[in-house]
Amino acid sequence: MPSTDSAIRITVNGDPLDLPAGRTLSELIGQLNLIPERVAIEVNRDLVRRASFATHRINAGDEIEIVTLVGGG
Repeated sequence: MPSTDSAIRITVNGDPLDLPAGRTLSELIGQLNLIPERVAIEVNRDLVRRASFATHRINAGDEIEIVTLVGGG
């Protein structure tokens, strides 16, 4: 299991963010109070499947883009 003692810096939607090492996309989604079924995520310009959010580890320097899907009519 990766160490969570050290912090890493990533970029989320263009803004820098520090978080503990070893975090997953699911943990980031929770931290940001987002609903997993309503987001699409790219990490370093690669789309990540929702089924992989819980296992996809975030690395230092990752550039993450999160798009919130909104319904309406």
